[in-house]
Amino acid sequence: MRQPGPGSKPSGEGRSRGPARLPTARELAARVLERVARDGAYASVALDAELGRYPQLDGRERALATELAYGCLRTGVALDARLLALAPKGIAGGDERVRIALRVAAYQLLFLDRVPPHAAVNAAVGAVRALRGKRVAGFANAVLRRLAEQRGQLEFAGAVLETVPEWLRDGLTEDIGRDEARALVGAVDRASPPLAIRFVRGRELPAWALQAPCGRACSRARLISGLGDPRDLLGWDTGDFVVQEEGAQVIALALGARPGERVLDACSGRGQKTSLLREQLGADAELWATDLYPTKLDALAREFERLHLAAPTMRAVDWTVGHADVPDHFDRVLVDAPCTGVGTLRRRPEILGRLAPRDPERLAELSERILRRAASRARVGGRVVFSVCSVLEPECEAVVTRVGDLLEPVPFDAPGLAALAPAPAHHLRLLPGRHGTDGYFVASFRRR
Repeated sequence: MRQPGPGSKPSGEGRSRGPARLPTARELAARVLERVARDGAYASVALDAELGRYPQLDGRERALATELAYGCLRTGVALDARLLALAPKGIAGGDERVRIALRVAAYQLLFLDRVPPHAAVNAAVGAVRALRGKRVAGFANAVLRRLAEQRGQLEFAGAVLETVPEWLRDGLTEDIGRDEARALVGAVDRASPPLAIRFVRGRELPAWALQAPCGRACSRARLISGLGDPRDLLGWDTGDFVVQEEGAQVIALALGARPGERVLDACSGRGQKTSLLREQLGADAELWATDLYPTKLDALAREFERLHLAAPTMRAVDWTVGHADVPDHFDRVLVDAPCTGVGTLRRRPEILGRLAPRDPERLAELSERILRRAASRARVGGRVVFSVCSVLEPECEAVVTRVGDLLEPVPFDAPGLAALAPAPAHHLRLLPGRHGTDGYFVASFRRR
């Protein structure tokens, strides 16, 4: 927020204003939750935007805002159930902003021992009063004071599992087991998982990176936490590193790209995997990057410029209808297909409120169409790697089975995957408990 300068004119009765009040962690968390509910925003993007507006905000407030936003998303259904049990006629006529204020307070009352109950209640009541007046504020005060009596009666893990839809909870448990399912949805650890970065090959690691542990699944990944915005770290402005989840690094390495080969990244997004492929291929090799959205390709071009890497050939392509002017005879093709994204739930809990039971099958059909058309650009005998950030069988093994007429499952042709998926394995699930990554499925094929 911009502060009034020495030459700015006074307002009101001729007195200059003091510094603008910084928002509290509770207010920032509420803003994030409102954007998620109203605009369908990603929580991480909304939170970064809010925190970025107030760089002078105390580190403890930033940490609390983060925990409140993500915690309310992970446990929202359970919180609402407890609130509604104390307000059987509903909450202020379904007012979403009032509901969010109560939810933020409820999370503190039920799960944060370090926050005094009166502080959580008073902050919420003040927010509701500003939104809806004294009468509704009095209602909020009564509900929250009764809820405070339940402190210690609800376990965090149970609240998370209660918030996961039953169909998804059952599907995850069946496909990856109870313990991995709990880890995947964020029921094991309230803290956000560490951020993973990848240094561009040949760049010197600064001191802060040398002290960061390497990833379990990918030794190139460095895991950082508590260092704030990575764009403020030494090496970002000079293009020395990329923010890229550890499992996503494994997916790019799984393609096994060699110097001089012709490679297609068919669903490149903003290009984190594409940049790793460029490192493997070298500056002069033919590398194509395609995506449905031109805006993502624009971001990819800017990222390659920041990293000082040779840009790929880029095309906006809708693989569900055709291949545009993308040539064939590629040696290797990577298809990181659209999916439900359930493998990222511990980082993106807002997905829980957007999924329907039919979505895994529907998105599996979409990813199969994309895989078939993109794989047709590989030469006969060429390698194709298919991946999704899901671990549900309909989006994973079921797709592998259905494309058998075009693609032959074969062991990975990538030295970096020898330990994770030793031959004759031709597919791999990456999981938070076993590998420390988000949840992914990766499969290796040869074009028939």
